[in-house]
This record gives sequence, C-alpha cells and structure tokens, in this order.
Amino acid sequence: MPISTIVLATRNPGKAREFRALLSDARWAVLDLDEAGVPAADREETGATFAENARLKALAVSRMIDLPVLADDSGLEVAALGGRPGVYSARYAGAGATDRDRIEKLLAELSSTEDRNARFVCALALAEAGAVVAEVEGECRGEITRRPHGSGGFGYDPIFRIPELGRTFAELGAEDKNRYSHRARAVRLLLERLSR
Repeated sequence: MPISTIVLATRNPGKAREFRALLSDARWAVLDLDEAGVPAADREETGATFAENARLKALAVSRMIDLPVLADDSGLEVAALGGRPGVYSARYAGAGATDRDRIEKLLAELSSTEDRNARFVCALALAEAGAVVAEVEGECRGEITRRPHGSGGFGYDPIFRIPELGRTFAELGAEDKNRYSHRARAVRLLLERLSR
C-alpha cells in the first residue's frame, strides 16, 4: 500500500514528536489528529490488550478520514505487580493524574520489593477506510529505578532504566531512545511488514 501522508491517532505532542522522528526514513507526511482536523471525541480504550486498543483507535479514526491512520497503545508492565499498570498505564493514578502522580504511585507500590523487572510494550495498528492493514508489537525490557532520573521523555521514562545502557529513557537523547524504545522496535517491524 503506497503511503505519502499518514495520520497518527494522537493529540499527545510528545508521542507525535517521537513518531515523526521514527517515521522520518519512510518519507511520509505525518499529521496528528488536530493537524488532520479530526474532531475531538472520546474513544474509550476498552480492549483487554494493547493490540486491541490500538486496533479500536485506528479503526475509529480511519472511518472519519480518507487517509491511512496509525494508532498505538503502549504502556508499562511491571513483573512484581502482575503486569500492572499495563493497559491502564495512562490512567493508573486516576483521572486527571499527572506523570509525576503515576510515577509516585508506582514507586510506592514497589517500595518493598527487590524485583524491579519491567517492560514497555507498544502495539501499532495501521488502518485505512475502516479496515486494518497491518498490526505489530514491539517491546523494550528494563527495570524500575527507586527514584526518577533525567528530564527528557514523558510518562514513566524517568523511572525506566535500560540495564545495558545504565540510564533511564529520560536520560537518553532522542537518537538513543529512538534506537532502543518499544515504539522504535514496533515502527521498524511495521515498516518491514509494509515493504514486503
């Protein structure tokens, strides 16, 4: 499927910035929902998995516009918490909570455990005209630090450390993060699939 312009199913500027950098080699014009003129609407993430939520978002937006739509659902899974926050990563500390609120809640729940293993997961769904064209999932394994480190990134980035680098996502420059992140891995898989 030839693509020249794609719409990201997000209004999150941090996420849009990351995807633009990750998709730069594809030479696509990348629009977020505001730039594409998609009206604001509550698209509830009712899926039980990241893949289901990405699919729901991609399909909903692709029925509203005449361009391919790329949606992601991503989040943090912590082993000691049975995979939580998982699909509830963005809502983990309740409605209206900030990134700091979510980080503080997570660190408090892990305060008495030595098991800090975690992974970031990113599911991508590409849809056009109400039909899914491709789906992929990428992951990045790491560990949760005992306190935030770094000022870059967003979400849980300041407490997610990649052991082989010895730094959190928030301590990495954009180039390094875009090499190791779950989103980067998912985008590479998507581009590979579309090139077949």
